[in-house]
Amino acid sequence: MIRVLAIDDEPLALQQLAAYIEKIPFLELAGQCASALEARSKLEEEAVDAIFIDINMPDLNGLDFVRSLAMPPLVVFTTAYGEYAVEGYKVDAVDYLLKPFSLDEFRRAAAKVKRQYELTHQAEVSAVDSDDAIFLKTEHRVVRVKLSEIVYVEGMSEYLKIHLQGQRKPLVVLLSMKKMEERLPQAAFMRIHRSFIINLREIQEVNKNRVVMGPDIYLPIGDLYRDSFNRYIESKFLGK
Repeated sequence: MIRVLAIDDEPLALQQLAAYIEKIPFLELAGQCASALEARSKLEEEAVDAIFIDINMPDLNGLDFVRSLAMPPLVVFTTAYGEYAVEGYKVDAVDYLLKPFSLDEFRRAAAKVKRQYELTHQAEVSAVDSDDAIFLKTEHRVVRVKLSEIVYVEGMSEYLKIHLQGQRKPLVVLLSMKKMEERLPQAAFMRIHRSFIINLREIQEVNKNRVVMGPDIYLPIGDLYRDSFNRYIESKFLGK
């Protein structure tokens, strides 16, 4: 599923946009935002794959908002003003929908998003190979990473930080937590928070609602993940 954020300052337009998204089988509505500022806060909390965004909005227009993102998701602009089309493509928008647009027009734009999404993601993470390693695309390189060297994965808006043994700086990749979680073997890795996946073999201590992964590395256990994590600990626990 492609996670999509709908952004429009007009309530009826936002409602229609959300309804269209929910009619497309391969799209998942991640949220609705009435301004670019609200969308910025949403993107800081979780990653999305694409945004459908109005251009002419108060405070911060859609074009300037997309330009301000360090690593923007796929973008489809929606607006009542045709003169914005050229500017929209200058920021690498996937498509441009002129209001009022029909469901069929929206479907065609969604199909373009799907094609671009598949092209972008097909090389980002390979399946685990016979040597228990994955390949990650970072900047303009494809890097082979041994699973045993991953200490934890940290979600940061549109990208991930892969923290590795013996490396001071994490490996930064444009990828969603969901996709990484799907590719890592469940026997060795577990998501303990909206923003963290840990290597279970690297746990040094469990202290109240935190997992200690190393010196000065204290990761929180999220409410949604606490029960599954506690079950794992109980399965390994010896003694009373």
